[in-house]
Amino acid sequence: MRTLLNIIWLVFAGVWLALGYVVAGVVCCILIITIPFGIASFRIARYALWPFGYTVERDPRAGAPSVIGNVIWVIVAGIWLAAGHVVTGVALCVTIIGIPLGIANFKLIPISLLPLGARIVPVTT
Repeated sequence: MRTLLNIIWLVFAGVWLALGYVVAGVVCCILIITIPFGIASFRIARYALWPFGYTVERDPRAGAPSVIGNVIWVIVAGIWLAAGHVVTGVALCVTIIGIPLGIANFKLIPISLLPLGARIVPVTT
């Protein structure tokens, strides 16, 4: 079931959302000092391509630098990426078949706002 949802996700939302993260990552890597943001953006881009079967957990060892970095990220790119998830999620929830995809979009909003200090891990069932 996860594979089917991931394939449908890829077609209707994943490619476009991942492209947004890749663009943000490239811009961050070009600016040298923001390379950690670029790396986090590339991690989220991979997660945005294939979200079903993975979850986000906060790293308990993340300290003040990740908090400061997350504040900067929210101002620079997080709001725009989260807005993309909200718009895409609402559009997908219009249809009954798209509801699980819309929920997955809403699940990506917290990591799009606060990417530093978070890990993307496989779901164990």
